[in-house]
Amino acid sequence: MKNNLILGLAIITMLFSCTTDDTSDIVINDNSTVNNNSGGGDTNDDCIYLSGTYVEDLTLDANNCYKVNGSLIMAEGTTLTIPAGMTLEALAAGANVYIAISQGAQIIANGTASNPIVLTSDAAAPSAGDWGGLILLGKAPINSVTGTSTSTSEIASLPFGGTDAADNSGSLRYVRVEYSGGAADGQSENNGFSFYGVGNGTTVEYIQAFEGKDDGIEFFGGTVNASFISVVNAQDDSIDWTEGYTGTITNAYVKHGADHDKAIEADGFNTDFSNAAGYFSKPTVTNLTIIGLGSTTGNEAIRLRAGTQGIFNNVSIEGFEEGFDLDGDAGDNPTGAGVLSGDLSVTDVTFTDVTLNMKNDTAETFTEAEFISGNGNGTGTDYATWGASWTVE
Repeated sequence: MKNNLILGLAIITMLFSCTTDDTSDIVINDNSTVNNNSGGGDTNDDCIYLSGTYVEDLTLDANNCYKVNGSLIMAEGTTLTIPAGMTLEALAAGANVYIAISQGAQIIANGTASNPIVLTSDAAAPSAGDWGGLILLGKAPINSVTGTSTSTSEIASLPFGGTDAADNSGSLRYVRVEYSGGAADGQSENNGFSFYGVGNGTTVEYIQAFEGKDDGIEFFGGTVNASFISVVNAQDDSIDWTEGYTGTITNAYVKHGADHDKAIEADGFNTDFSNAAGYFSKPTVTNLTIIGLGSTTGNEAIRLRAGTQGIFNNVSIEGFEEGFDLDGDAGDNPTGAGVLSGDLSVTDVTFTDVTLNMKNDTAETFTEAEFISGNGNGTGTDYATWGASWTVE
């Protein structure tokens, strides 16, 4: 009788905690299809469903199957931990299925070359735009606001930006995002990886965006340094920066598919808002390989506009009508002025099957030699070595 009473009290306690706590369970170690299911998708696949805002740490178990079936948002002060080798599926339901790491939260996703972490669609025949993507938001500077003010992300409407250049949003190593880029509307679109005001205390290395509907990787300001990055078959821009991004991109590989836009689209500031802080994007890009579909396709590899600055070192561009297209004016978008001041330059580049190396659509007059030095000396990145085993094409 005593044992039955204890069992009854335990069951009542469990029922009460499940019905009164609006926060999803945090450390999950069962395979029930009921736990964390918010009503989306097929619940007959023995996966644990994840969505909602988490106010405590969420640690995924390598022995379990998980599926993101809505907006999964890690609140400030929490950590999402994903083990090496895990494939985390997302419901193929478009823009509102995504993972967002808020300001002050962290993601710890450390895969290995032999056991990468894969964030992908749950569709039987997956395609670009099936789900949203991975979003990190930090407290590093952005030029669309000043001081401690923040801006708001396109997806999830979460704050980002601040004054902490060394802000730490966690660690991404050997992480691949597939079939992302679901669009909420014409102005709000997910990317494979979205870095909003992310600081250089964050580790980002060995990441790939594969078959995305929008941009592969986009930097909205911030100072984060990214190395060993691969973007294959992005249907919009492969690498994009804006809002005063000033980090480093080291060892990057871009390969275009049938549907694509620019390999790099670079803005000095977000022209939909303003350059309130008065400075421009200026990343350093070192060891870059871009492979297009041929010089007859009428496309450009790298578009530099809205006053962006940047230092490019060791670049290989193959298969484009135009290598670098510079757009700007003598007013708020002084892209050409960056060339003349030395804040926008290319050192050691090789063009293969490229019709026009540089196109100057700015308000300034300069020669190709003033913008590009070491033509023919670029080797790009050794993707065959560092991209082996964990990337896909």
